[in-house]
Amino acid sequence: MKPIVFSKEEQRDLILRIKTFVRDELDQEIGDLQASMLMDFFANTLGHAVYNRALYDAQALIAAKADEMAEALYALEQKP
Repeated sequence: MKPIVFSKEEQRDLILRIKTFVRDELDQEIGDLQASMLMDFFANTLGHAVYNRALYDAQALIAAKADEMAEALYALEQKP
């Protein structure tokens, strides 16, 4: 799997969110470097699992929509 790359704006937002989470939930203050390292660790360690879950969810949605379309097409069949 190719590495996850965030834009500069995404990095700034994620780093701020990580710092806020650590401060509010763990009562610890961390700097941008530590938050960036956590972001990289989680992206590299958990990224594939989150990505795969999203793919499975998309596949399930597409299958459900395909079933709906098949039913709609069946309803259009002409009966003699």
